[in-house]
Amino acid sequence: MTRRGAAIVAAGAGAVFLAYRAVPVVRQLATVRPTFDPGPPPHGSTTVTTPDGVKLHVETDGDPLAQLTVVFVHGFTACLDEFVLQRAALQDRARLVFYDQRGHGRSELGDIARCTIDQTGEDLGTVIDAMAPAGPVVVVGHSMGGMSVMALARRRPELFGETIVGAFLLATAAGDLVTTGALGHAVARLRKVHLLDPYLRSLQRISPVLERLREPGSPSARRFYEHYLFGTDDADPAMVSLIMELLERTPVTVSSAFWPTFLDHDEVTSLAALREVPVEILCGSADRLTPARHSRQMAEEIGPNATLTVVPGAGHSVNATRSEAVDEALLRLLDRAEAYHQERHARVANA
Repeated sequence: MTRRGAAIVAAGAGAVFLAYRAVPVVRQLATVRPTFDPGPPPHGSTTVTTPDGVKLHVETDGDPLAQLTVVFVHGFTACLDEFVLQRAALQDRARLVFYDQRGHGRSELGDIARCTIDQTGEDLGTVIDAMAPAGPVVVVGHSMGGMSVMALARRRPELFGETIVGAFLLATAAGDLVTTGALGHAVARLRKVHLLDPYLRSLQRISPVLERLREPGSPSARRFYEHYLFGTDDADPAMVSLIMELLERTPVTVSSAFWPTFLDHDEVTSLAALREVPVEILCGSADRLTPARHSRQMAEEIGPNATLTVVPGAGHSVNATRSEAVDEALLRLLDRAEAYHQERHARVANA
Protein backbone atom coordinates (compact mmCIF):
# COMPACT_ATOMS: atom_id res chain seq x y z
CA MET A 1 0.00 0.00 0.00
CA THR A 2 1.30 3.47 -0.84
CA ARG A 3 1.98 6.04 1.87
CA ARG A 4 -0.98 8.07 0.64
CA GLY A 5 -3.25 5.04 0.75
CA ALA A 6 -2.09 4.14 4.24
CA ALA A 7 -2.79 7.68 5.43
CA ILE A 8 -6.31 7.55 4.03
CA VAL A 9 -7.00 4.20 5.67
CA ALA A 10 -5.54 5.38 8.97
CA ALA A 11 -7.66 8.51 8.86
CA GLY A 12 -10.76 6.45 8.21
CA ALA A 13 -10.00 4.04 11.05
CA GLY A 14 -9.24 6.94 13.37
CA ALA A 15 -12.52 8.65 12.54
CA VAL A 16 -14.43 5.44 13.24
CA PHE A 17 -12.71 5.03 16.63
CA LEU A 18 -13.24 8.65 17.66
CA ALA A 19 -16.87 8.57 16.61
CA TYR A 20 -17.65 5.66 18.88
CA ARG A 21 -15.70 7.22 21.76
CA ALA A 22 -17.68 10.43 21.18
CA VAL A 23 -21.13 8.89 21.68
CA PRO A 24 -21.63 10.36 25.19
CA VAL A 25 -20.69 13.80 23.87
CA VAL A 26 -23.08 13.38 20.95
CA ARG A 27 -25.93 12.71 23.36
CA GLN A 28 -25.09 15.85 25.31
CA LEU A 29 -24.84 18.11 22.27
CA ALA A 30 -27.60 16.64 20.14
CA THR A 31 -30.11 19.35 21.07
CA VAL A 32 -27.79 22.22 21.91
CA ARG A 33 -27.89 24.08 18.63
CA PRO A 34 -31.42 24.80 17.39
CA THR A 35 -32.19 24.06 13.78
CA PHE A 36 -33.50 26.64 11.33
CA ASP A 37 -37.14 27.55 12.02
CA PRO A 38 -38.96 28.07 8.69
CA GLY A 39 -41.96 29.58 10.43
CA PRO A 40 -45.60 28.70 9.76
CA PRO A 41 -46.43 27.11 6.39
CA PRO A 42 -47.63 29.56 3.72
CA HIS A 43 -51.36 29.89 3.21
CA GLY A 44 -52.67 27.26 0.84
CA SER A 45 -49.85 24.77 1.37
CA THR A 46 -50.64 21.15 2.10
CA THR A 47 -49.07 17.92 3.31
CA VAL A 48 -48.56 14.66 1.44
CA THR A 49 -47.86 11.62 3.60
CA THR A 50 -45.58 8.92 2.20
CA PRO A 51 -46.23 5.19 2.71
CA ASP A 52 -43.67 5.13 5.54
CA GLY A 53 -45.47 7.97 7.32
CA VAL A 54 -43.24 10.95 6.48
CA LYS A 55 -45.14 14.21 6.00
CA LEU A 56 -43.89 16.18 2.97
CA HIS A 57 -44.59 19.90 2.74
CA VAL A 58 -46.20 20.83 -0.60
CA GLU A 59 -47.09 24.18 -2.17
CA THR A 60 -49.04 24.93 -5.34
CA ASP A 61 -49.01 28.00 -7.55
CA GLY A 62 -49.65 29.12 -11.10
CA ASP A 63 -52.75 28.60 -13.20
CA PRO A 64 -55.01 25.98 -11.55
CA LEU A 65 -56.84 25.46 -14.86
CA ALA A 66 -53.74 24.94 -16.99
CA GLN A 67 -53.41 21.75 -19.01
CA LEU A 68 -49.99 20.89 -17.60
CA THR A 69 -48.87 20.43 -14.01
CA VAL A 70 -45.17 21.01 -13.39
CA VAL A 71 -43.69 19.27 -10.34
CA PHE A 72 -40.40 20.73 -9.08
CA VAL A 73 -37.87 18.62 -7.14
CA HIS A 74 -35.08 20.57 -5.41
CA GLY A 75 -31.48 19.62 -4.77
CA PHE A 76 -29.49 18.31 -1.81
CA THR A 77 -29.68 20.48 1.36
CA ALA A 78 -31.90 22.99 -0.45
CA CYS A 79 -35.69 23.36 -0.31
CA LEU A 80 -38.50 24.36 -2.64
CA ASP A 81 -37.43 28.00 -2.34
CA GLU A 82 -34.55 27.34 -4.73
CA PHE A 83 -37.05 27.55 -7.60
CA VAL A 84 -38.31 31.02 -6.70
CA LEU A 85 -37.23 32.50 -10.05
CA GLN A 86 -38.79 29.68 -12.07
CA ARG A 87 -41.91 30.01 -9.96
CA ALA A 88 -42.26 33.60 -11.11
CA ALA A 89 -41.49 32.83 -14.75
CA LEU A 90 -44.12 30.08 -15.08
CA GLN A 91 -46.96 31.73 -13.14
CA ASP A 92 -49.25 32.06 -16.14
CA ARG A 93 -48.04 29.03 -18.04
CA ALA A 94 -48.89 25.97 -15.94
CA ARG A 95 -50.11 24.65 -12.63
CA LEU A 96 -47.04 24.48 -10.39
CA VAL A 97 -46.33 22.02 -7.58
CA PHE A 98 -43.33 22.41 -5.26
CA TYR A 99 -42.38 20.23 -2.31
CA ASP A 100 -39.58 19.86 0.21
CA GLN A 101 -37.76 16.55 0.01
CA ARG A 102 -37.72 14.49 3.21
CA GLY A 103 -35.57 16.08 5.91
CA HIS A 104 -35.41 19.35 3.99
CA GLY A 105 -37.36 22.57 4.49
CA ARG A 106 -40.65 21.91 6.25
CA SER A 107 -40.75 18.18 5.50
CA GLU A 108 -40.14 15.49 8.10
CA LEU A 109 -37.00 13.35 8.02
CA GLY A 110 -38.26 9.92 9.06
CA ASP A 111 -35.94 6.94 9.39
CA ILE A 112 -32.43 7.92 8.27
CA ALA A 113 -32.05 4.46 6.74
CA ARG A 114 -34.54 5.68 4.13
CA CYS A 115 -32.48 8.74 3.22
CA THR A 116 -31.62 7.41 -0.22
CA ILE A 117 -32.13 8.51 -3.80
CA ASP A 118 -34.26 5.41 -4.31
CA GLN A 119 -36.58 6.63 -1.54
CA THR A 120 -36.74 10.18 -2.91
CA GLY A 121 -37.83 8.68 -6.21
CA GLU A 122 -40.67 6.90 -4.42
CA ASP A 123 -41.52 10.16 -2.62
CA LEU A 124 -41.77 11.97 -5.95
CA GLY A 125 -44.20 9.34 -7.19
CA THR A 126 -46.27 9.78 -4.04
CA VAL A 127 -46.46 13.54 -4.58
CA ILE A 128 -47.55 13.08 -8.19
CA ASP A 129 -50.17 10.52 -7.17
CA ALA A 130 -51.56 12.97 -4.61
CA MET A 131 -51.32 16.24 -6.54
CA ALA A 132 -51.73 15.31 -10.23
CA PRO A 133 -52.73 11.65 -10.56
CA ALA A 134 -54.32 12.03 -13.99
CA GLY A 135 -51.55 14.16 -15.48
CA PRO A 136 -50.29 15.41 -17.75
CA VAL A 137 -47.20 16.20 -15.66
CA VAL A 138 -43.77 17.63 -16.39
CA VAL A 139 -41.13 16.84 -13.76
CA VAL A 140 -38.25 19.24 -13.09
CA GLY A 141 -35.33 18.03 -10.99
CA HIS A 142 -32.22 19.96 -9.98
CA SER A 143 -29.14 18.02 -8.81
CA MET A 144 -30.43 15.41 -6.31
CA GLY A 145 -33.90 16.30 -7.58
CA GLY A 146 -32.89 15.13 -11.05
CA MET A 147 -31.58 11.91 -9.51
CA SER A 148 -34.97 11.50 -7.85
CA VAL A 149 -36.62 11.78 -11.27
CA MET A 150 -34.35 9.01 -12.57
CA ALA A 151 -35.10 6.83 -9.54
CA LEU A 152 -38.82 7.27 -10.21
CA ALA A 153 -38.23 6.27 -13.83
CA ARG A 154 -36.67 3.02 -12.63
CA ARG A 155 -39.33 2.32 -10.03
CA ARG A 156 -42.36 3.27 -12.13
CA PRO A 157 -41.42 3.46 -15.82
CA GLU A 158 -45.08 3.14 -16.82
CA LEU A 159 -45.66 6.74 -15.67
CA PHE A 160 -43.44 8.14 -18.42
CA GLY A 161 -45.53 8.61 -21.53
CA GLU A 162 -48.76 8.20 -19.60
CA THR A 163 -48.93 10.58 -16.63
CA ILE A 164 -45.52 12.18 -17.13
CA VAL A 165 -45.13 13.81 -20.54
CA GLY A 166 -41.86 15.67 -20.08
CA ALA A 167 -38.75 15.83 -17.91
CA PHE A 168 -36.19 18.52 -17.14
CA LEU A 169 -32.83 17.31 -15.79
CA LEU A 170 -30.99 20.31 -14.39
CA ALA A 171 -27.33 20.17 -13.29
CA THR A 172 -27.53 16.51 -12.34
CA ALA A 173 -25.97 13.12 -13.08
CA ALA A 174 -26.99 9.51 -13.61
CA GLY A 175 -24.00 8.14 -11.68
CA ASP A 176 -20.21 8.12 -11.44
CA LEU A 177 -20.29 10.95 -8.90
CA VAL A 178 -17.31 10.18 -6.65
CA THR A 179 -14.79 8.23 -8.72
CA THR A 180 -12.10 10.77 -9.57
CA GLY A 181 -9.89 13.25 -7.74
CA ALA A 182 -8.68 13.09 -4.15
CA LEU A 183 -12.14 12.27 -2.80
CA GLY A 184 -12.62 9.49 -5.32
CA HIS A 185 -9.28 7.93 -4.39
CA ALA A 186 -10.10 8.20 -0.68
CA VAL A 187 -13.46 6.51 -1.17
CA ALA A 188 -11.88 3.72 -3.23
CA ARG A 189 -9.24 3.08 -0.56
CA LEU A 190 -11.72 2.99 2.29
CA ARG A 191 -14.03 0.73 0.31
CA LYS A 192 -11.16 -1.64 -0.49
CA VAL A 193 -10.34 -2.21 3.20
CA HIS A 194 -14.05 -2.33 4.20
CA LEU A 195 -13.88 0.89 6.22
CA LEU A 196 -16.15 3.04 4.07
CA ASP A 197 -19.48 1.96 5.59
CA PRO A 198 -18.24 2.19 9.21
CA TYR A 199 -16.73 5.59 8.42
CA LEU A 200 -20.00 6.94 7.02
CA ARG A 201 -22.01 5.51 9.92
CA SER A 202 -19.57 7.13 12.31
CA LEU A 203 -20.04 10.50 10.65
CA GLN A 204 -23.77 10.08 11.10
CA ARG A 205 -23.26 9.31 14.81
CA ILE A 206 -21.20 12.45 15.40
CA SER A 207 -23.28 14.67 13.12
CA PRO A 208 -24.86 16.50 16.09
CA VAL A 209 -21.34 17.48 17.16
CA LEU A 210 -20.50 18.60 13.64
CA GLU A 211 -23.71 20.63 13.62
CA ARG A 212 -22.77 22.21 16.94
CA LEU A 213 -19.34 23.18 15.59
CA ARG A 214 -20.58 24.47 12.25
CA GLU A 215 -20.35 28.24 11.75
CA PRO A 216 -23.01 29.35 9.26
CA GLY A 217 -21.81 32.10 6.98
CA SER A 218 -18.15 31.60 7.87
CA PRO A 219 -15.45 32.67 5.38
CA SER A 220 -14.39 29.04 4.86
CA ALA A 221 -17.98 28.02 4.14
CA ARG A 222 -18.31 30.90 1.71
CA ARG A 223 -15.18 29.80 -0.16
CA PHE A 224 -16.59 26.27 -0.35
CA TYR A 225 -19.90 27.44 -1.80
CA GLU A 226 -18.20 29.79 -4.26
CA HIS A 227 -15.97 27.00 -5.54
CA TYR A 228 -18.47 24.18 -5.81
CA LEU A 229 -21.77 25.90 -6.55
CA PHE A 230 -20.72 28.75 -8.82
CA GLY A 231 -18.92 28.97 -12.11
CA THR A 232 -16.13 31.05 -13.56
CA ASP A 233 -18.01 34.34 -13.72
CA ASP A 234 -21.32 34.06 -11.86
CA ALA A 235 -20.30 34.18 -8.17
CA ASP A 236 -22.02 37.47 -7.43
CA PRO A 237 -21.46 38.17 -3.68
CA ALA A 238 -25.14 38.75 -3.00
CA MET A 239 -26.12 35.54 -4.80
CA VAL A 240 -23.46 33.57 -2.92
CA SER A 241 -24.87 34.85 0.37
CA LEU A 242 -28.39 33.94 -0.71
CA ILE A 243 -27.45 30.39 -1.69
CA MET A 244 -25.44 29.93 1.51
CA GLU A 245 -28.37 31.00 3.65
CA LEU A 246 -30.68 28.64 1.78
CA LEU A 247 -28.44 25.57 2.03
CA GLU A 248 -27.32 26.13 5.60
CA ARG A 249 -30.90 25.76 6.79
CA THR A 250 -30.48 21.99 6.49
CA PRO A 251 -28.71 20.54 9.55
CA VAL A 252 -25.68 18.25 9.27
CA THR A 253 -27.75 15.48 10.86
CA VAL A 254 -29.85 15.46 7.69
CA SER A 255 -27.08 15.93 5.12
CA SER A 256 -24.94 13.19 6.70
CA ALA A 257 -27.87 10.79 6.46
CA PHE A 258 -27.89 11.26 2.67
CA TRP A 259 -24.11 11.18 2.07
CA PRO A 260 -23.85 7.40 1.54
CA THR A 261 -26.48 7.32 -1.21
CA PHE A 262 -24.42 9.55 -3.49
CA LEU A 263 -21.48 7.13 -3.42
CA ASP A 264 -23.63 4.32 -4.82
CA HIS A 265 -25.82 6.43 -7.11
CA ASP A 266 -26.20 4.70 -10.49
CA GLU A 267 -29.36 5.33 -12.50
CA VAL A 268 -27.95 5.03 -16.03
CA THR A 269 -30.31 2.18 -16.89
CA SER A 270 -33.24 4.27 -15.62
CA LEU A 271 -32.77 6.71 -18.49
CA ALA A 272 -34.39 4.24 -20.89
CA ALA A 273 -37.79 5.12 -19.45
CA LEU A 274 -37.23 8.77 -20.40
CA ARG A 275 -36.72 8.05 -24.08
CA GLU A 276 -40.45 8.15 -24.75
CA VAL A 277 -41.03 11.74 -23.59
CA PRO A 278 -39.51 15.14 -24.41
CA VAL A 279 -36.48 15.79 -22.18
CA GLU A 280 -34.51 18.97 -21.61
CA ILE A 281 -31.05 18.62 -20.07
CA LEU A 282 -29.26 21.76 -18.90
CA CYS A 283 -26.01 22.34 -17.05
CA GLY A 284 -23.26 24.89 -16.60
CA SER A 285 -19.96 24.46 -18.39
CA ALA A 286 -18.14 25.24 -15.13
CA ASP A 287 -20.18 23.00 -12.81
CA ARG A 288 -17.74 21.33 -10.40
CA LEU A 289 -20.30 19.12 -8.62
CA THR A 290 -21.95 17.54 -11.65
CA PRO A 291 -19.66 18.46 -14.55
CA ALA A 292 -21.06 18.87 -18.03
CA ARG A 293 -19.80 15.43 -19.07
CA HIS A 294 -22.64 13.94 -17.01
CA SER A 295 -25.25 15.89 -18.95
CA ARG A 296 -23.68 14.93 -22.26
CA GLN A 297 -23.72 11.27 -21.26
CA MET A 298 -27.37 11.46 -20.23
CA ALA A 299 -28.34 13.15 -23.48
CA GLU A 300 -26.53 10.48 -25.47
CA GLU A 301 -28.16 7.68 -23.47
CA ILE A 302 -31.69 9.12 -23.84
CA GLY A 303 -31.30 9.84 -27.53
CA PRO A 304 -33.23 12.03 -30.01
CA ASN A 305 -35.91 13.20 -27.56
CA ALA A 306 -33.27 14.84 -25.35
CA THR A 307 -32.19 18.43 -25.96
CA LEU A 308 -28.93 19.47 -24.28
CA THR A 309 -28.04 23.03 -23.25
CA VAL A 310 -24.65 23.85 -21.74
CA VAL A 311 -24.55 27.38 -20.30
CA PRO A 312 -21.07 28.90 -20.71
CA GLY A 313 -19.33 29.82 -17.47
CA ALA A 314 -22.23 28.76 -15.23
CA GLY A 315 -21.88 26.56 -12.16
CA HIS A 316 -24.10 24.18 -10.23
CA SER A 317 -26.56 26.87 -9.10
CA VAL A 318 -27.39 27.66 -12.70
CA ASN A 319 -31.14 28.00 -12.02
CA ALA A 320 -30.34 30.97 -9.76
CA THR A 321 -27.41 32.57 -11.57
CA ARG A 322 -28.59 32.03 -15.16
CA SER A 323 -32.34 31.93 -14.66
CA GLU A 324 -33.02 33.31 -18.14
CA ALA A 325 -31.41 30.30 -19.81
CA VAL A 326 -33.18 27.88 -17.46
CA ASP A 327 -36.57 29.58 -17.91
CA GLU A 328 -36.18 29.54 -21.69
CA ALA A 329 -35.43 25.82 -21.67
CA LEU A 330 -38.35 25.20 -19.30
CA LEU A 331 -40.81 27.04 -21.51
CA ARG A 332 -39.49 25.17 -24.54
CA LEU A 333 -40.05 21.90 -22.69
CA LEU A 334 -43.63 22.84 -21.82
CA ASP A 335 -44.33 23.50 -25.51
CA ARG A 336 -42.80 20.14 -26.44
CA ALA A 337 -44.67 18.33 -23.67
CA GLU A 338 -48.03 19.81 -24.66
CA ALA A 339 -47.46 18.86 -28.29
CA TYR A 340 -46.43 15.35 -27.26
CA HIS A 341 -49.49 14.95 -25.03
CA GLN A 342 -51.89 16.16 -27.71
CA GLU A 343 -50.32 13.94 -30.35
CA ARG A 344 -50.42 10.91 -28.07
CA HIS A 345 -54.02 11.63 -27.07
CA ALA A 346 -54.99 11.84 -30.75
CA ARG A 347 -53.25 8.53 -31.52
CA VAL A 348 -55.09 6.80 -28.68
CA ALA A 349 -58.42 8.30 -29.76
CA ASN A 350 -57.94 7.11 -33.35
CA ALA A 351 -56.71 3.64 -32.44
